[in-house]
Amino acid sequence: MKEKAKTISTEKVIEIKGLVKAFGNYEVLKGVDLDLYKGENLVVLGKSGTGKSVLIKIIVGLLTPDQGEVKVLNQIIDKISYKELLLLRLKVGFSFQNSALYDSMTIRENLEFPLVRNQKHLSKEEVSIAVEEMLDAVGLSQTINQMPSELSGGQRKRIGIARTLILRPEIMLYDEPTAGLDPITCFEINNLINEVQERFHTSSIIITHDLTCAKAVGNRVAMLLGGKFEHKGTFEEVFNTTDDRVQPFYDYNFIQ
Repeated sequence: MKEKAKTISTEKVIEIKGLVKAFGNYEVLKGVDLDLYKGENLVVLGKSGTGKSVLIKIIVGLLTPDQGEVKVLNQIIDKISYKELLLLRLKVGFSFQNSALYDSMTIRENLEFPLVRNQKHLSKEEVSIAVEEMLDAVGLSQTINQMPSELSGGQRKRIGIARTLILRPEIMLYDEPTAGLDPITCFEINNLINEVQERFHTSSIIITHDLTCAKAVGNRVAMLLGGKFEHKGTFEEVFNTTDDRVQPFYDYNFIQ
């Protein structure tokens, strides 16, 4: 599989310095430093329980850091007002692991919901056009009048991404985008993440433990080990190491 080229942008859209987060006596993040550059797909790798999802929740203001600074689009996330945080969240799309669709709504209604709620100036026709364009972008125009329960896991994942994208965020955060999917559907989701980057010019963090996904979509990879990012770089640079904590991770994904 061909490794993605490095980003050439030097503009930072997320800057994390010295981030510490603990729950009781358990310190999950122990002084994390991480930057996301404009137009980049950055993969965050790590085993379950290493703090990947905690990191993403801090970025969107669902959790507050104990120490350190998290700056998103030039705003320090725990220093802004709640109103400013809500406005910032409109620029940061969060694609949940379980797709987070409303089961009682059709696919059309699921995609209409964030637009009607956040962009009240749009006409009914403009909302309808936006929904149809976004469904076309993820290759699922035919599902517009279906219910989420009628879709496969991969289709629900695509619709979840479409619903996040419909507000045209500058930053996308993907939480385990290929979890629980078969290999062919994983391949399709990886391609979609790359298409989103190219078509919508997003800057993205992809949280995963799937190395096939990491290699397919990541311009850079950062591996979370022991509460810190010990290895950063291209996929090959991260795994070209004598660190005995890294090789078992590779073996689990590719040699089983």
